[in-house]
Amino acid sequence: MSESGEPLVHGGEIYPAQQSDLLVALERAVRLRTGLRPRIGIVLGSGLGGLADAIEVEAAIPFEELPGWPAATAPGHAGRLLFGHLAGVAVVVQQGRFHLYEGYSAGLVVQPVLLMRRLGAEILVLTNAAGGVNPDFGAGTLMIIADHLNLTGRHPLMGPNDDELGPRFPDMTDVWDSELRAGLRRAGTAENVALAEGVYACLTGPSYETPAEVRMLRTLGADAVGMSTALEAVAARWSGLRVCGVSLVTNPGAGLSTSALSHEEVLAGATTAGPRLARVIARFVEGLGPV
Repeated sequence: MSESGEPLVHGGEIYPAQQSDLLVALERAVRLRTGLRPRIGIVLGSGLGGLADAIEVEAAIPFEELPGWPAATAPGHAGRLLFGHLAGVAVVVQQGRFHLYEGYSAGLVVQPVLLMRRLGAEILVLTNAAGGVNPDFGAGTLMIIADHLNLTGRHPLMGPNDDELGPRFPDMTDVWDSELRAGLRRAGTAENVALAEGVYACLTGPSYETPAEVRMLRTLGADAVGMSTALEAVAARWSGLRVCGVSLVTNPGAGLSTSALSHEEVLAGATTAGPRLARVIARFVEGLGPV
């Protein structure tokens, strides 16, 4: 964070030991707008902001009105935090996110989920729009994330640690909580929505993968690929949040289709399949109960 309060971008890092002071300022700013203590945090990826329509919103805070946060720039990202209730459960919903490809540090990318934890959240639900790597996962596939590959070369926990926020060497054996994944499967069954399950690979972007890179990812065990989510999951587990997530496969990866890849295709795919994902997330939250 610079002295002017602007976020450090284009190589400037925010280390774990710096997060606590920044989170105090963010919490203070949020509490001027709402006293709601969320039980669940939800992050909505590209074109998936429709779930917000199902929330009884008590407060909406644009990113740029919080200290150190820039406005969202990625297409399909509204760029705000919503506080309210979904299926009777107190939630905070992040409409849009920060990305490495925008020039932001890994520390800023994960700061929203750390803020959710500080505000009281116990569970984090991550969503994203992704490209298909598994040839069996066509456009419109909803994939519960069972594990991830962080291939960005970046890590949100590098640098001096803050043991009050999380351990120096956090275990990542069960990042994607098995009980929560079972809850997502039950929600899919209840809504008659088919859910696949697989491994999500995270690269930096902003270019899409080459056909050779998609073949490499498949060899490594990936089923879907995108430009977000993995760093958030790592930081969330570090801070004590339980994590689950769903990728919406909007298009086949390069080499699996004859069509050129574009963000317009991603947004169109999310618009088409997004309502199914919204139903699953709402039913999943309802199943957790209002406690």
